[in-house]
Amino acid sequence: MSKYVFGVDVGGTTVKLGLFTLEGELLDKWEIPTRSENSGIHILPDVAESILKKAEEKKIEKSDIAGAGIGVPGPVDSEGAVHCAVNLGWGEFNVEKELSKMTGIPAKAGNDANVAALGEMWKGGGKGHKSLVAVTLGTGIGGGIIIDGKLLSGFTGAGGEIGHLHIMDNEPDKCGCGNHGCLEQYGSATGVVMLAERHLAKTGKPSMLRGRELSAKAVFDAVKCGDEMAIEIAEQFGEILGKGLAVIASIVNPEVFVIGGGVSKAGTVLFDYIRPAFDRYVFKGSRSTEFVLAMLGNDAGIYGAAKLVMDHSVYI
Repeated sequence: MSKYVFGVDVGGTTVKLGLFTLEGELLDKWEIPTRSENSGIHILPDVAESILKKAEEKKIEKSDIAGAGIGVPGPVDSEGAVHCAVNLGWGEFNVEKELSKMTGIPAKAGNDANVAALGEMWKGGGKGHKSLVAVTLGTGIGGGIIIDGKLLSGFTGAGGEIGHLHIMDNEPDKCGCGNHGCLEQYGSATGVVMLAERHLAKTGKPSMLRGRELSAKAVFDAVKCGDEMAIEIAEQFGEILGKGLAVIASIVNPEVFVIGGGVSKAGTVLFDYIRPAFDRYVFKGSRSTEFVLAMLGNDAGIYGAAKLVMDHSVYI
């Protein structure tokens, strides 16, 4: 009977890997560089080599390994095929089949944000819940939707791309996806900076944000100090993000939103600004939805990837 499972989280700079028991105990974790040159041809061989090397180091037989789960930054369908991962240089191919062939063990693949959501449901902020939306407020906005314990991945694996929900008309700047007015243009870490720059430019009001490097952390630190302009920025951030999450809740009716990513380090003060707008816009049947902070941090991806292997039918 299998005893172990590997979880892999492929990022643009590093690949995070973890060795777990089937009960979810993290026995070891490590990183390797993401070699994305030459259309990312080295990434999967490097992952396979690292997994096999760790199994050898720990004296683990292949028969004791349930499999390896892997999260990647791009749409992944229910058959394990990546349809595009621009940051890795990947086109369309089946990650599960290739990784399984290279390691000799079963493999399961998913989108990195979806996989992180699964990790948070299993061992993080969403533990005890079966229907949740994980929201990662980082450079962009990532999302993972879980309904009754199963990931909502969509037809091509692009389900849960909540950062690209159209939220604002007449936005002159372009989102990284090519559209205008996406949620991540306002609710991400870079979005908070953009809102701050626009506020600072349109008024001469004094603020501790003036004359310093702007960041989401700087804005929310200023909010905690009672800075009037920072509070106005936080109110606009909360209005836009709260409205976006209300739209999502009205569609999928989650028990809880699990908020993670760099912006979430501001803490529960975020909810003071998101929740009022959410409550104003959401359908009354979803007003009981909770907001909690993610707990696993950068490990959410490896936990979720490991969980992929253990759940035989994790997609809807």
